[in-house]
Amino acid sequence: MPRLGRLLRGAAVVIAGFLVVTSAWAMRVSPMVSELTTSGAGSAARIEVGNVGSAALPFETRITRMDIDADGNIVETPADEDFLVFPPQGVVPVSGRQVVRVQWIGDPAIDVSRAYYLWVKQLPVATDPDVAEGGGAVAVQVLYTMKALIVVAPPGAQPKVEIVSVRPAMVTPPAPEIDPSLTGGQPVAAPPAEPGVEIVVANSGKRYALMSGATWIVEGTDKAGQPFRREYNSDEVSQTVGVGYLAPGGGRRTFKLPTGVELDPAKPVTLRFGR
Repeated sequence: MPRLGRLLRGAAVVIAGFLVVTSAWAMRVSPMVSELTTSGAGSAARIEVGNVGSAALPFETRITRMDIDADGNIVETPADEDFLVFPPQGVVPVSGRQVVRVQWIGDPAIDVSRAYYLWVKQLPVATDPDVAEGGGAVAVQVLYTMKALIVVAPPGAQPKVEIVSVRPAMVTPPAPEIDPSLTGGQPVAAPPAEPGVEIVVANSGKRYALMSGATWIVEGTDKAGQPFRREYNSDEVSQTVGVGYLAPGGGRRTFKLPTGVELDPAKPVTLRFGR
């Protein structure tokens, strides 16, 4: 579930490797995005943890509040006190499922929507009692931590998205996320910059907005003087910016999209959203 870009690219999956004696593991969490209200029947979510592996799957949960700045950097803070999670931990049998109920118990009078992650963390457990400690073959146990996005909004809240600015810029595509252990600890080289546009948007409404849900239409003039128009569907937008989470209450984000050609900065460049 991220960085779902980070948010769903998010909700996210974090994987850690440990040297232990074990068999194969695999976990599924669904849904990866839940929208709640602050009161009534809509204030609870049912999130399913599934075990599609070949051994019992022990897990535990925790909640963090998610804030994101204009550049898309995510900051998480512990927020277990805002939710009642039941069960907070458990063991899912092979091919089994466990429903985790997540109930909002925070401030019922919040002014704007808030975003949280439900962490579902797989726990390491010795699963073969016949293998003596220190003996037998040693395998890599892959432990999954999956983060489901939970958004809580006051009743009737709506986003109000405004385009602050659009300008030509050189943009760098997101670098692939690769486990450092596979690269010898060396950072992955960033892809080369390419022509694009830098877009600043703001949300003065009381509800978050997911900018990847719209079609983005960019128009301008290239440096050869030819009209430019490109339409980005939601899949293309999400590949570049993730879900494009835009916080309420004055939240602001800067997004960058490749255009394939350089646009003339002396000529108007416009953006509009379609469906």
